Amino acid sequence: MSVRSRRVWAMCTAWVVLGACAADEPPAESTPTRTYPTIGSIERLDPRLDEIVPLDARLEALTDGHEWVEGPVWVPALQSVLYSDIPNNAVYRWSEETGDVLWLQPAGYTGEVPREGESGSNGLALDTEGRLILAQHGDRRIARLLAPWDAPTPAFETLAGEYDGLRFNSPNDVAVRSNGDLYFTDPPYGLAGGNQEQELDFQGVYRRAADGTVSLAVADLSRPNGIAFSPDESVLYVANSDGRGQPVVMAYDVQSDGSLANDRVFFDSWGDGMAVDERGNVYVTGPGGGVLIINPQGQHLGSLITGERTANATFGDDGYTLYIANDTRLTRIRLSVRGAGF
Repeated sequence: MSVRSRRVWAMCTAWVVLGACAADEPPAESTPTRTYPTIGSIERLDPRLDEIVPLDARLEALTDGHEWVEGPVWVPALQSVLYSDIPNNAVYRWSEETGDVLWLQPAGYTGEVPREGESGSNGLALDTEGRLILAQHGDRRIARLLAPWDAPTPAFETLAGEYDGLRFNSPNDVAVRSNGDLYFTDPPYGLAGGNQEQELDFQGVYRRAADGTVSLAVADLSRPNGIAFSPDESVLYVANSDGRGQPVVMAYDVQSDGSLANDRVFFDSWGDGMAVDERGNVYVTGPGGGVLIINPQGQHLGSLITGERTANATFGDDGYTLYIANDTRLTRIRLSVRGAGF
């Protein structure tokens, strides 16, 4: 579902760059203004996980009471996490100071006629200029929010709404490359009445180039879902959320022209959203009610078990906090490695 902004530290003050931003160990947490319940557990399958997840780490449930949360993204300009609540067609904002508040509604479907299916936004990301990008199920497009951070209103610009003259199915998740290219997945999950509205006869992965042109990058996945780049952007990961027919996480080499090559199975399991840390470890949400932590060689080191359906994840704060969207909650855990791009 989501993207790491490589521009975060370009906006940091000099003392942050020289201090906390460059630290080899996570800085001490500031005293929280609230306490949060601990949920789930940590499954350690390989000793190398201890270098990523501290032995005293815990999963904290920050919110509850939503219907189905997705697509979290850390927004430096707000010092907050934004995340989608798909059934409520809304984006919520969470920070330590405010807790969770309704931030934008509608967020994924702006039509006046009520519709069936999943209407809200799904994956959220920041573009290279720090603006909010939304994968909108209901409007079946990739859009950019035009409103300012301090006055969010449902004013959107369509960045990609069709391919070859046909409407997308329901764009699901988006990854932003540092050159401005957007890569996004397009399964049919947001369509009303299953596939009845589907105009394209496949589920694609697309590239929207910085110049606005849209090209098909992958056409042979049954349910392309989460999408994320390796830290150096040389590899694109795509999770296929088909638990029966094609349960895989794929890896593709990103070519100089933006096309994808050398497709291969990175990990043999279905997945939903993904995040990547600075060492190239991939955090795949969904299987087993949690987050699988897989090293760059495709080895499963362990899992963050939420005990609930888990949709997506993103790094935030100083880069050492992993925020997880699981079922009705937003959850976090402090790690020993930063997210890619911090």
